[in-house]
Amino acid sequence: MTAEKYEQDCRETWNAFNASAKNGLFMFDRNYMEYHSDRFQDASLLFYEENELKAIFPACREGDRLISHGGLTYGGFITDSKCKQHTMHACFEELMIWCRANGIQEIIYKCIPHIFHRQPAEEDRYELFVHGAQILKTEASTVINLENPLKMPKGRKACISKAKREGILVRECTEAEDFYTFLALENTVLMERHDTTAVHTPAELFLLKSRFPQSIHLYAAFLDNVMVAGTVIFEYDTAVHTQYMASGEAGRRIGALDYVISEVIATYKETKRWLDFGISTENGGVFLNEGLISQKEGFGGRTNVYSTWKLKV
Repeated sequence: MTAEKYEQDCRETWNAFNASAKNGLFMFDRNYMEYHSDRFQDASLLFYEENELKAIFPACREGDRLISHGGLTYGGFITDSKCKQHTMHACFEELMIWCRANGIQEIIYKCIPHIFHRQPAEEDRYELFVHGAQILKTEASTVINLENPLKMPKGRKACISKAKREGILVRECTEAEDFYTFLALENTVLMERHDTTAVHTPAELFLLKSRFPQSIHLYAAFLDNVMVAGTVIFEYDTAVHTQYMASGEAGRRIGALDYVISEVIATYKETKRWLDFGISTENGGVFLNEGLISQKEGFGGRTNVYSTWKLKV
């Protein structure tokens, strides 16, 4: 097994492998990864065995640390369905050799949650254990099983009914101005509650939407043609993920976001297995936002964890 650093002439090879991998996601496509390339020093790797590509490894470098990947929610080894445990072991061994040769002292490894796998793909978790890695953080995400959903409580159903009575209309939005309007709403909520703003700028988010029109969606609630709530959905083969959710004061009064989420569930329940709301934790997973996770659990979601490991080289 040999590791080769990613170069632009590997672009098509990388994207083709990711598209057919058992745990590949559109966010690992170079057209997604490179939208913020000015913020990260790319250090992605390709792993070959006898000239056959066995794995790709999206990563960036920060000093003597290799992070898979600093600009993405998940990372780690992307492999095809032929990958068995011995292949992953060889990949980890070569990764350690490459890191030592290139002055890397520590690897930060973000595991891809199993709900996004097309086939079981946790060979990397076992190798992390074998190589002495330690859990750096565990974050609680909330997930709905769309194939066997839990019942919503009466209070949540009442909110949805109220939104309908008040005349809320929910639709998918595709125009740039709608993405700008939504992120303005999202940033208002984030600033009020968390003193922060969205990871993506409106221009970045719409750029990604234009590059991945089948994978990025905006569903929004309108009252008298004014957007009052919405969610940006990232769609994968097995799951959909709410990248952003926001509701303004008017929307909160009449359950607009509840109605949006109910429509998202109805849209994907026949074609996807999971709906992932994302994490409700802060400070590396130590602090649980009980109000936020309770809201998500009220749709019938339960906890699935995101795990990040630290491996000394």
